[in-house]
Amino acid sequence: MNKYSDVRVGVAGVTGYTGIELMRRLARHPRANLRFAMASSGSESRRLPALARIWDQPVQPLDIDRLAAETDAVFLALPEAVAAEVGPSLAGRTRVFDLSGAFRLRDESLRKKWYPHTREADTGATYGLTEHYRDQLKTAELVACAGCYPTAAILSLRPLVAAGLLEDGVIIDAKSGVSGAGKTPSERTHFSECHGSISAYGVFAHRHAAEIEQEVGASVTFVPHLVPLDRGILETIYARLKPGVTADEIARVLRTAYADSPFVRLTEGELPEIKHVAHTNFCDIGWRVDRPGGQLVMVAVIDNLVKGAAGQAIQNFNVAFGFDETLGLN
Repeated sequence: MNKYSDVRVGVAGVTGYTGIELMRRLARHPRANLRFAMASSGSESRRLPALARIWDQPVQPLDIDRLAAETDAVFLALPEAVAAEVGPSLAGRTRVFDLSGAFRLRDESLRKKWYPHTREADTGATYGLTEHYRDQLKTAELVACAGCYPTAAILSLRPLVAAGLLEDGVIIDAKSGVSGAGKTPSERTHFSECHGSISAYGVFAHRHAAEIEQEVGASVTFVPHLVPLDRGILETIYARLKPGVTADEIARVLRTAYADSPFVRLTEGELPEIKHVAHTNFCDIGWRVDRPGGQLVMVAVIDNLVKGAAGQAIQNFNVAFGFDETLGLN
């Protein structure tokens, strides 16, 4: 039996979409003893209707000392600026699973550009994409859970780039539901602005491009779009194959890479849809090749709140504490 039979868990930032998703899933996780539900700001306790009969205790103000002293693991669903301050102070006192972007980038200059609130020169964080960092997660004190857009892109591209199958010049056309923009309302996410419309944003100016390039090991053109869905991400990826590379070779590399990955489903020529993964921790990847050495088109889908956030964090937690990777997620 695993030595961790009852892991004391706290969640900070439970009032947002990701925090609520975390609470719902951790509350029924058989090895998680959910001890704290804390907000990201404020000084008064309150109750959340969305958590009724899941967590009937009040949501408390953020208390770093209590989290450090009375938990074995903390999930941070906090704004990036708050996580940048809280994460290092908790790491080493409890195991931290951060869902912001504060600690994802290893290059200091890029981190200063995209996450200026992260002051640590070397955060010591382990990148939290379970399928590619299982060994490192087992001993990690601070886990920087992968971003939602990067998760789908990296799972699709990393094995192919590592095998030397692709030419330079990958294009990622990504579309996300509105929950990916967070719970704080803005003009862009107002119902009247996004309903019945699709819009591109962050062209050549989205922080997830740096994260994708770091983990894939190749330059990409990344264009995200906002679509009128509540949840889900679909990425259509365009790449040119190296001379002679065939569809069979693409399939072989991806099957080998994810043979032991329970949450990656390779649909191959059957291109996946968002509805196939909504409310699950799966990443579905399909692809087609026009001819050997020709064009590769991949389609990857995830639920941005699950595999792109809360579910992936719990998957990392399971590996870190030696549990079955699927525990609490199926």
